[in-house]
Amino acid sequence: MLSSIFHEMWFKQMCTSKARLDGKTVVITGASDGIGKETARDLYARGARVILGCRNMKKANEAVEDIKNNPPTRITKDEYKNNVGELAIYFLDLCSLKSVKDCAKNLLTNEAAIHILINNAGTSVPYEKTEDGHEIILQVNYLSHFLLTLLLLPKMQLSSPNCRIVNLSSIAHINGDIDFYDINSEKSYTQYRSYARTKLASVLFTKELAHRLKEANIHGINVYSLHPGLIMTSVLRNVLNAIFLGTVIDFVLKLFYKNVEEGAQTTIYCSVDEKAANETGFYYSNCGIATASPKANDRQYAKKLWDVSCCLLNLKPEEDFIKFLETVSHQMF
Repeated sequence: MLSSIFHEMWFKQMCTSKARLDGKTVVITGASDGIGKETARDLYARGARVILGCRNMKKANEAVEDIKNNPPTRITKDEYKNNVGELAIYFLDLCSLKSVKDCAKNLLTNEAAIHILINNAGTSVPYEKTEDGHEIILQVNYLSHFLLTLLLLPKMQLSSPNCRIVNLSSIAHINGDIDFYDINSEKSYTQYRSYARTKLASVLFTKELAHRLKEANIHGINVYSLHPGLIMTSVLRNVLNAIFLGTVIDFVLKLFYKNVEEGAQTTIYCSVDEKAANETGFYYSNCGIATASPKANDRQYAKKLWDVSCCLLNLKPEEDFIKFLETVSHQMF
């Protein structure tokens, strides 16, 4: 894995698109700090109405104030002052499927449109189960985003064309493997293995969703997964600790770290770039299409994950995707 990290981290590509998002509404999960906050800052600077989906409301309010007062480094404060969009906060706790449903219902009720959904939030913590009975990393990093996406898709259909769903994965997905018979890691568990499998799940979900949208003849919604880079967030620190990287290796890795603004660039690229508007279902790194692992490109693996995810949410998988989305909405609300 380390050789892949070195390869991926050597370059720090910045998103060069100057696209504006005036009149567009963006939802970002986990936007109170880290990559999520920097993504919100950039898209707010482009004129978007940016909704921060957060669990910690104090941190979310502090993030809003920071975003309002400090522009991205690419523009000056004077340019920033008169060309920004709007900021809003919605409560979202990905540890609770009820909270996911409530947040989705509030978004569908209160927002006229949703053009971009960025499933950014993530965690890497020791083993525990959520109130819903799922292993916490699995639910926060993947399952809750799977549900949120399904619930918001009908609104995005009405908001299309030029809608995008962006799923944050990681280069760690190359070490991921999903045991469908021990989905909550009750028989075998390591913190890093759980994290890696959720990042593989994000890539598989992206590819499967893109496939199902195409099969259902639903146009105007593109789907992306990405590796943001090596950023020393609390999540990465927990991951490094979980795989027992020594201080020497940790020191070497620091040579390749991106700051959070650099780490947000591929998310921003997938959200706004004009060329990316013609692409869907791909995995990205450093603002361009990258090569995902062989497992991430296995359609049968992706389909099985989809079916298992539906079972975890007590949903019945259906081949008719439009009918399936209607069923999800009726059942969850």
